[in-house]
Parts: sequence; C-alpha cells; structure tokens
Amino acid sequence: MISHIHLKLYASLQMFTPPEGEEYPIAPGTTMRALLEKLNVPEEKAKLIFIDGAQADLSSTLQGGERVGIFPPVGGG
Repeated sequence: MISHIHLKLYASLQMFTPPEGEEYPIAPGTTMRALLEKLNVPEEKAKLIFIDGAQADLSSTLQGGERVGIFPPVGGG
C-alpha cells in the first residue's frame, strides 16, 4: 500500500526535491534514513528533520499524511 507525505527540503537541499514533493509516495513504515537514501540526500547533509513540526531523527518512521521538512547544517558568524 502506498501513502503520501508532504515533503519540503530547504536551502542547499532544495536540489534534491522530487517533482512530486507535495504528494511524495512512500510505503507506510518508511524510516527517515530510507527516505533520504531514496532521495539521494547524504545523511550528513540532513542536519535537522521535522515531522509535523516536531524534531525527528533518522530512525523516525512515516506512515503517510505527514509534513516532512529537512534542513541542512546552518552556518553563521
């Protein structure tokens, strides 16, 4: 069974956003680590992960219907 998530990649990760990011298909139970692999996003480039506004990690699982935001490391001075 296929579900969908609302996927948004920010800043330097935008280049990894698939055309179907608004309704990205996933299998229920997909981990964030597996999602990054499917998107070809190196794990070290995904510094902050949010699922429905709450901070998540690579072992967090998706069931479908979630809003997922992935941010790169942020530099500053």
